Amino acid sequence: MSFTTTRRSFLKTSLLAGAALLLPEKVTASPFREIKPSGRLRLYNTHTYETIHTQYRNRHGHYNFESIRKLNWFLRCHHTNEQYPIDIRTLEYLDMVNTRLGGDNEIHVISGYRSPEYNNYLLSTGHRVGRQSLHLEGRAIDIRIPGIDLSDVHSSALSLQRGGVGYYPRANFVHIDSGAFRTW
Repeated sequence: MSFTTTRRSFLKTSLLAGAALLLPEKVTASPFREIKPSGRLRLYNTHTYETIHTQYRNRHGHYNFESIRKLNWFLRCHHTNEQYPIDIRTLEYLDMVNTRLGGDNEIHVISGYRSPEYNNYLLSTGHRVGRQSLHLEGRAIDIRIPGIDLSDVHSSALSLQRGGVGYYPRANFVHIDSGAFRTW
C-alpha cells in the first residue's frame, strides 16, 4: 500500500466520521428502517359490525393470550361463526402495515378466517377465491383503512415484503397473508 492510498483512506474515513458527529440523523438514517409492530390493533368487522381495540403484545414482546383469543373470535368466519387460531405473523404484518401508515387507524376487516364451507360456497357462486386459500388456515386478512387510499395500503404492505399481497381496487380491499412474499 502506498502512502497516497493510506492517506486517501484516512481522509475519507475522517470526513465520514466528522459528518456522522455533526449530522448523525442524516448519515445513519435509512429509508428502509425496520418497522416494528406496535402490539396494538383497532379493527372493525364489515360483516358483523363488531369493533375491537386491543393490545395483543406488550412493549417487551410478551403476548397477551386473552387478547389473542378475542382476536381469534373477532376474525372468525362471518358465514358460519367458526373460529380458528389466527397466525400471529399475520396479525403482526397487519400491525406493521398500520404502523407504516401512521398507526392507530381503524382497520376494516372484510375477511379473516374463512371456513371450508364458506370457501366452497364462494367458489360455487363464481367468486375468485383460492381452493387452498390461506384464509382457511387463519393466515390471511382482507382489509381497507378508511381515510387512507387503498393504493397507499397496498404500497405499505408491499414495502414490508413480509408475505402475500393482493390488490383488489374494484372490490376495495387489500389482501395480506403470512405466506411467502408474492404479489398479485
